[in-house]
Amino acid sequence: MEETKKTASTEEDLLNNTTELTEDQAAEMNTEDDTSVQVEEEVKEANPVQELQEQIQALQQKVDEADNRYLRLQADFDNFRRRTRLDQEASEKYRAQKLVTDLLPVMDNFERALQIEVDNDQAKSLLQGMEMVYRSLTDALKKEGVEPIEAIGKEFNPHQHQAVMQGEDPNYGSNTVIEEFQKGYLLKDRVIRPAMVKVNQ
Repeated sequence: MEETKKTASTEEDLLNNTTELTEDQAAEMNTEDDTSVQVEEEVKEANPVQELQEQIQALQQKVDEADNRYLRLQADFDNFRRRTRLDQEASEKYRAQKLVTDLLPVMDNFERALQIEVDNDQAKSLLQGMEMVYRSLTDALKKEGVEPIEAIGKEFNPHQHQAVMQGEDPNYGSNTVIEEFQKGYLLKDRVIRPAMVKVNQ
């Protein structure tokens, strides 16, 4: 009888211990579940932050691209404005170029006519009148910035002189202009027509 009681109490103790162990395990499992839920919540909370950061980066990239486009457009506009201003200045500076180009053959004809030698008074008075017209025309062109290109005795300059012949003259150095066949002209700093010359070898 006593043995039966002992066995029963032992079984009870075992059941109680098992129950306690199961409760402890359950508590641990509950704690693990709480921890995993908490981690999941933290991950869920972290994800929106990461998404926001990605959105911010994407927006920043778009802003940078827009800034670059704006800077390029501004640079293009500045270049366009500068080119337009330079073109306007050039147009103003060389506005007489077409008129001067048209008048150069007239100047050539005047110069050829003035080289004619005359022997009677009537021809001389006519020549004087032509000289006056030629001087007036030359002065008007000078006011517009037209100057003849110096040639004879100067070193040959391919930008201002057009060599059509070569010669040998001991009075001049090598590569020096020794004769001018047709005058050249500058409009300010632009060559309107190069001088046609003979160059010493």
